[in-house]
Amino acid sequence: METVQIRNLKIGEGMPKICAPIAGISREEIISEAKLLCSHPVDIAEWRADWFEDISDIDNVREVLKELRLALAEIPLLFTFRTAQEGGEQAISLQNYVTLNKMVIETKMADLIDIELSTGEDRVTDLIRCAHAHDVKVIVSNHDFQKTPVKKELVERLCKMNKLGADIPKIAVMPKNRKDVLTLLSATEEASEKLEHSPVITMSMGELGVISRICGETFGSSVTFGAVKKASAPGQMDVNALAEVLEIIHKI
Repeated sequence: METVQIRNLKIGEGMPKICAPIAGISREEIISEAKLLCSHPVDIAEWRADWFEDISDIDNVREVLKELRLALAEIPLLFTFRTAQEGGEQAISLQNYVTLNKMVIETKMADLIDIELSTGEDRVTDLIRCAHAHDVKVIVSNHDFQKTPVKKELVERLCKMNKLGADIPKIAVMPKNRKDVLTLLSATEEASEKLEHSPVITMSMGELGVISRICGETFGSSVTFGAVKKASAPGQMDVNALAEVLEIIHKI
């Protein structure tokens, strides 16, 4: 598997990298969470901008990005506006979603940007081109909070993201039973073998899927998500416990 270099971090090499969400509502909460995150074992900070109360104010978004960049120093920053249809906090029109992400890309304050596959192929490829022109890497993501699709469908979605130009394809699904978790892990293994030029990120959410968040080094998922303060998805572990478990598995 080839790696994706972001600042001093190589995604796709060694242990899965730990990404922690910043999900403050106000500007002050966001910066406070970022500073707190810096004292924990976190490799990537994800600003979940759909939590931000002033997300419609472009100037405020720019200012928060500047402050985040200063607070995080060399920790890579992932910008994510998770739409309501994929489990986020706010609804947004497609036009505003594209405009917001392009603005963030053009600031070059974010190292990574998350683009949802459901945005549509043309919009996804346009945003990827824009990001790459500004030296910003792209995660193309897909979330299913209702079920776990069959293995073939999961692999096909990850491959489609890669074909569209994603630097890192990501998929998160909800299991209804233990077999669903096995389906996700099997799909991860197959996709990571097929997409040898791209790291992948996968997870099975909720309590049943916690195992998928700690075994990425075995099955091929290169990033895992943990919480410092506020979890942004069901099943996220505390980052300190997560780092400890990943280290134990790595050393075995």
